[in-house]
Amino acid sequence: MSTVAPDPGPPARHDADLLFLGRVVTMDRGRPHAEAVAVRDGRITGVGSRAEARDWAGPDTRVVELGGGCLVPGFVEAHGHVIVEARLFGTDLVDIRPMTVPTPDEVVDTIRKTLAARGSAGASFIGWDPIGHGPGLPDPTLAWLDEVAPDAPLVILTQSAHLGFFNTRAAERAGVDDGVPDPPGARFGRDAGGRLTGTAYEAGAIRRLFPDQPHPRLQLTRALAREVRRLNQVGVTTISEMACLPEWRRALLDPGRDLDGLTVRMRLYAPVEDAPPRNLVPGAGDDMVRQVGVKIWVDGSPWVGNIAVSFPYLDTELTRSLGLGTRPRARTNYSWDALAALVEAYFPLGWQVACHAHGDLAIDMVLDAYESVLSRYPRRDHRLRLEHVGAMRQDQFVRAAQLGVTASVFIDHVYYWGEVLTDELFGERYGARWAAARSAVDAGMRISLHNDPPTTPENPLHNITVATTRRSREGRLLAPEECLTVDQALRAETIDAAYQLFCDDITGSITPGKYADLVVLGADPHDVPPEEIGDITVVATYLAGRLVYGEAGD
Repeated sequence: MSTVAPDPGPPARHDADLLFLGRVVTMDRGRPHAEAVAVRDGRITGVGSRAEARDWAGPDTRVVELGGGCLVPGFVEAHGHVIVEARLFGTDLVDIRPMTVPTPDEVVDTIRKTLAARGSAGASFIGWDPIGHGPGLPDPTLAWLDEVAPDAPLVILTQSAHLGFFNTRAAERAGVDDGVPDPPGARFGRDAGGRLTGTAYEAGAIRRLFPDQPHPRLQLTRALAREVRRLNQVGVTTISEMACLPEWRRALLDPGRDLDGLTVRMRLYAPVEDAPPRNLVPGAGDDMVRQVGVKIWVDGSPWVGNIAVSFPYLDTELTRSLGLGTRPRARTNYSWDALAALVEAYFPLGWQVACHAHGDLAIDMVLDAYESVLSRYPRRDHRLRLEHVGAMRQDQFVRAAQLGVTASVFIDHVYYWGEVLTDELFGERYGARWAAARSAVDAGMRISLHNDPPTTPENPLHNITVATTRRSREGRLLAPEECLTVDQALRAETIDAAYQLFCDDITGSITPGKYADLVVLGADPHDVPPEEIGDITVVATYLAGRLVYGEAGD
C-alpha cells in the first residue's frame, strides 16, 4: 500500500515590507547602482531593477518612489563621541564653540550669565578657542577663573577638549589638590613649586574634574535619546564612542537596558588602562551596541601645541600668544616603551587598538609599535587604527597600508582652520597638506572621514564637500592634489567607515542580507558640483527599515 503526499501548493510568498524605487547608490562594488531595493523584517532582501521589483511587492508592501532623489547607505561616523556630545547638548556642558558663540565678548558674557543663573552648582563649558574666536579672549589663569566664579565650580574645556581649565572650587569638588598624581597619558599643569595652575591636559586628567552624577543611567538614556535624533537628521545610522567610560559601557551593554530611544548603532572604544580589565572582552554586545576596541591618546591637539611634529611652528602673533615657540614640538603622552607595552597588553587578547596621533613623529611611534606587535602576534584581520592623522606623510601612509592599518581622517580641519594651519601655525608646506586623505587612499588604505563631534558639527555630506574640494571656510584651496573623488569620499562615510568599526558585515552598503540602514537624499552626490554636496537635503533616514527621521514618501 502506498500513500501520496498532499500537494504543498505554490511556495509561500515573502513580500517586501518596504520597497524603494528610483536611483540607488549601493557602495557595493558587485553592483554599484540599482533601481530598486526591497526590505523585509529590517533586512535588505533584494537589490535590482524595477522589473525585478515587481516580484518583490505584495498588497501590503509600502512603496517609496525616490523621484529626483537618491538612496544611499546610512552614514557611519567612525570617530565620534556620541555620549560626550549627548551631554554637551543636554544640560551638563554649555556650548561656547566658535560656530555657536562667535566672539570673545559673547563667550565671556555667556560664562558669566550661566554662572549667575546656576548659582552654587557652578557650570562647565566646552569650546574655548583662542584660534576660532580670534584675539580678545582672556588668559584663563587660575586667578581669572577664581575671579569669575569665586564661590562655585567652574570648568572650561577647549574646542578640541584636549585641555581644560578649572578654578579652586572645581578642584575642591573633584578632590584634586597639589598632591594629585598625573594619570597615565595625561597631566595637570603645575608651577615651579608644584602647585596646580588650574589646567588639565588630556582625557585622563580632564575626567577627574567631573564627579559622578546621581542616576547616571537615567541621565545617559535621556541624553542619548536626544542626541541620536539629531544624528539621524544628518543621515547617521552608526557612530562610535571613542572614549567610553566604564559606567557608560555597563549601562549600554546591560541585558536589561532600554534601547527604545536608540536609533543609531553604537561601537564602543574604552580609554586604555595600564592593564586590560578582566571583566571587559572584545566583541561584547550585539548588532546595536558592541564593544570593539580601545583608544590611546599618543599626542594631543595642534591648537594646544601638544602634538609631536618634526617641523617647527611659525613665529606669529598667535603662536607667541599660545606660548608655542618656533622649535619642532616633539611632545607625546607616552614614551615608545610605554606605548608598545600598552599595545602589547591589549592586542594579543583580540582587541582592536586605535591611536590618536596628529604629528608625524607620533605617527612614526605608533607604526613602530604596531609593526612590533604584529611581528610577534600576527593577525590577518586586525584593522589597527590611526586617528586624525593631521600631519601624516605620504611615506607613512604607504607604510601603514603595508601593515594593514586604517586611518580616520579629520577632514573638517581643512574647512574650519585652513587659514590658521597655513598662515598662523605651520606654513603652506605643512599646513596645506593637513589631513591628506588622497595620499592615504592612493597608498591603498581604507579610510573614514570624521567630525570628531563635538569638536565640529556632525555632517557627513559637508565632510564629502570638504574632502572633494579642500576649500576652507574663507574659500582657500589647500593642496588640491589631496582631493578625493565623490565615490572615494562616499566610501569613507559608509562602507569603509563601517569596516573600521568591524560592522561592514551588517551595514555600510546596500547589499542583500545587511540591515536596511538607509538614507534618502534629495539628489545623487555624483550629479551635483562637489561644493554643493553639503547642501543636499537628507529627506529620510531608516534604521533596520524603520523610519527614524523625515518623511517616508510614496
